[in-house]
Amino acid sequence: MRGLELPRAVSICLASIGLAGIGLMLSSTAPVTVIRERATDLLLERPQSALGSGPVVIVDVDRASLAEVGAWPWSREQLADLMDAIASVKPTAVGLDILLAGTDERSARALARQLAGATADAAVKSLALSLAERLPDDDVRLAAALGQVPTVLGMVLDPLPDQPTPRAVPFLMRGRPDLRGLWQEEGVVGAGEPLGGVAAGHGVLLLPGDGDGSIRRAPLLVATPNGLYPGLALEVARAANGASSYLVGGDPPAVQTGRLRLPLGRDAMLRLRPRSAGGHTHLTLSAVAVLKDGDSRARLAGRPVLVGSSAPEVGGLRPGASGVLVPSVVLHADALQQIMAGDAPIRASWLWIAETAAALVFSGLAMLAAASLSPLAAGLVALGLAGTWGALALGGAQQWALLLDPLTVPAVTLAGFGLAVLATATRTRRREALIRRRFEQHLAPAVVARIVAEPGLLKLKGEAREVTAVFTDIEGFTSMTERAAPDELVALLDRYIDGASRIIVEHGGMVEKIVGDGLHALFNAPLDLADHPIHALSAALELAAFSERLRLEADARRLGLGRTRIGIETGPVIVGDVGGGRKLDYTAYGNVMNRASRLEAANKELGSGIAVGPDAASRIGMSRLRDLGLIRLRGVAEAISVYEPWPDAFGEAERDRYRVAMADFAMVPERARSALAKLAGEHPDDRALARLAERTWETVAG
Repeated sequence: MRGLELPRAVSICLASIGLAGIGLMLSSTAPVTVIRERATDLLLERPQSALGSGPVVIVDVDRASLAEVGAWPWSREQLADLMDAIASVKPTAVGLDILLAGTDERSARALARQLAGATADAAVKSLALSLAERLPDDDVRLAAALGQVPTVLGMVLDPLPDQPTPRAVPFLMRGRPDLRGLWQEEGVVGAGEPLGGVAAGHGVLLLPGDGDGSIRRAPLLVATPNGLYPGLALEVARAANGASSYLVGGDPPAVQTGRLRLPLGRDAMLRLRPRSAGGHTHLTLSAVAVLKDGDSRARLAGRPVLVGSSAPEVGGLRPGASGVLVPSVVLHADALQQIMAGDAPIRASWLWIAETAAALVFSGLAMLAAASLSPLAAGLVALGLAGTWGALALGGAQQWALLLDPLTVPAVTLAGFGLAVLATATRTRRREALIRRRFEQHLAPAVVARIVAEPGLLKLKGEAREVTAVFTDIEGFTSMTERAAPDELVALLDRYIDGASRIIVEHGGMVEKIVGDGLHALFNAPLDLADHPIHALSAALELAAFSERLRLEADARRLGLGRTRIGIETGPVIVGDVGGGRKLDYTAYGNVMNRASRLEAANKELGSGIAVGPDAASRIGMSRLRDLGLIRLRGVAEAISVYEPWPDAFGEAERDRYRVAMADFAMVPERARSALAKLAGEHPDDRALARLAERTWETVAG
């Protein structure tokens, strides 16, 4: 910063103030708000625990339950059966993501009453009323089931103020907390008598969507002219803890019930943490399993339970933060999980002061750096400042549940850097003119002009080089893609590719391409690597072992992950960057690439996992490899010898027997076939040996 003139420093300060003001104004616009919320989703996301590890249980009226019990909506008698089953194992509380408004209109008793009201015949009316009195009352039956455990019934907001109001749990206020953004409506609709009378509480079911339609929040509190009502998740948490009321207030504002205390923003909404792909924080059980399976039912004991539906025909699917449709009961369960853990990410009222100050300071520093340092150094400073704020926002979201704005400060910082770069454009042009004059002494002016205009044209030149090529492929991957869920398949493939790539690099190789489930790797490019065929074989052995370990894991077994086939060959290639300046790609061309690919495919015929070509084998040494005989590769005129690493199960004596048998093959094929068959019987798991014995038999028989 040495030599910076005072007027320029003043200009930088004024510019940073202006940029900060503009950034804060733009941050409240709808498009920026959507982008900020999506960025905040990334900051809030945490790795999810395994299925069933959390305390919250969802009883899902899924399609299997509808097929078994009956189409939706279920009668109150059917709901009573489900509640009886749930209550029998004593969960701490039950919340219904179902609206039970009004009285039962589908039971036999209700139909008899409707008949009495619809007929003018006195005799028929009398008979219908008499029948109605004798028939069981499903509302009473369901109320009895609900009363066995603390049960929270769902309710919805209604713009009409004259609706029957469900009984509310008392709210005690301390001071006058700032809740100006509280969700307000004129009335609510919920369960009436007798259901409402036995319920432990009532919770709001509605989940508000953001500007992009995604649901990222669940209400903790909502307001009506009759007072405050809790959201479904908060009310279930209260009932599960045995609390009888809420306390709202304090500075900063918070809501407290029993041992639970959660901070409140102005809108009294709980910011949900996004669900990781394939991640679950709670156990989900099918309603039909709860009804019929005692073991499944026992898993509800001592845990809070939410009842809802994932069936599309029930109409409870909502767009989650990722845009993917999620059952509303799952979103309520996520909210309940966070509430019980005291995890309430909040945007405190003082954060805008910190963000304004940071925008001023960071943008000022970025502009000072651009005015005083080299472009690269200044750019690194600006990126470092933006990254620092991103790290603060990530730490705030993950460690302290504080929702810092992840966009405005970095955007203002980088805008300040860009403004300072534009301000120094004249000096940059003078510097470029000096560079032109110097380089035009060695290159044609037109070439220099193209380099200045398009630096990306500079690329590595092509060169001839000997490499060891390694090609891999997963056996049966195509059929696995047809039966696997997309998110599970991608997650497993990511782990596989990441592990395989790491092994290649650790052994000195370079991953040239990733093609579907396969890797193309080069050893001895782009830098020299001594004994590159041996490094390639070591990498192949570790990669095969990694693949087998991965196949033993539960998700890989469930999806049917196949073994990895590997082909290795050594030979000359031409390597270099290609792509015409649009998309540069360091790649290799040569016959060895095709042969490595064919060798990988030949594993299927040979029964082997690693097939090594003759040129690579001669460099590796025959002591490390066993001969699998001659084979014709597709596209190769002559048959070639193929090798594979010795199995660990083969001792030195068995290796000698194997070598003798292969040596006899040309002169005494019958004896070779017998010796190989005997070895294959001693090693029944050796697929390559068994296949070789079959091939020798085919040769002898032929």
